Amino acid sequence: MNLETKWLEDFVALANTRSFSASARQRHVTQPAFSRRIRALEQAVGITLVDRSTTPVGLTPEGQLFLVTARSMVEQLNESLGHLRGLSMANEALDIVAAHSLALSFYPQWISRLQKGVGELPTRLAAMNVGDAIHVLREGNCDLMLAYYDPYASMQLDPEVFPSFAIGQVKMLPVSVPDERGRPRFSLENGDAIPHLAYTQGAFLGRSVRMLLKNDPLRMRLRTVYETAMAEGLKGMALQGVGVAWIPDFCIRQELDDGRLVRAGEAKNDVPLEIRLYRCSLVHKPGVEKLWRQMMKLPRDFLEA
Repeated sequence: MNLETKWLEDFVALANTRSFSASARQRHVTQPAFSRRIRALEQAVGITLVDRSTTPVGLTPEGQLFLVTARSMVEQLNESLGHLRGLSMANEALDIVAAHSLALSFYPQWISRLQKGVGELPTRLAAMNVGDAIHVLREGNCDLMLAYYDPYASMQLDPEVFPSFAIGQVKMLPVSVPDERGRPRFSLENGDAIPHLAYTQGAFLGRSVRMLLKNDPLRMRLRTVYETAMAEGLKGMALQGVGVAWIPDFCIRQELDDGRLVRAGEAKNDVPLEIRLYRCSLVHKPGVEKLWRQMMKLPRDFLEA
């Protein structure tokens, strides 16, 4: 098999733009020449990588898998060339994607703790919903992903291709503002109808709450009055006294400590979750490889915030 590096770079560009014309402009070639190079790549690997029947163009399942390898090869070559040119790679930042609530409330404490075990660790963090983060990881567009783990979720990652570390345990707590006596204004225990601050249908945390309530009579008493995909948004509405919300405990520690929010139900209404750090084993970026080896040697209390 005879592959040219420029073909791999062309393929990565096409995967990013989903357009032959835009990719050709980006690669400074004519569109016919660009198309011929993509065809040459497909002939070299012996499989169809691009689904040309859609607009914008997509990748075939084989193309999605090959994309990770192509990106890894291009990045490794660029890193090696940079090193040979005397450019230091020691301080290259790792690109991390994370669920919004983890990026805002969990990541700062966790990364600070981790650096006590591995030393200085330059990072770039992007917050997005879990589904988008999984897509970015699968396509090789990030180095690491920080996400909640749900063994019953439909979007599962192959542990052989996407190994992970458990880095934290969290509970989602039902909370409400207190009344004048310090009790929850909206209680899950008194039998009344309850205004519910809910996650939107596609939100990852919403599925966990729905699983808790699936066979619980409590579900019939909940009346949804507001929806958002973000835990921080639900916290803001809960603080305004609008209703009850299930929120990760690390997002509301201060509010619980100072009494602005209180538990709205017993421990049986909590939703336990695990937080994991993922990587793609098909991508061999030196900084990620080094961090992974270091993390494997650390005691559990350094990994879990």
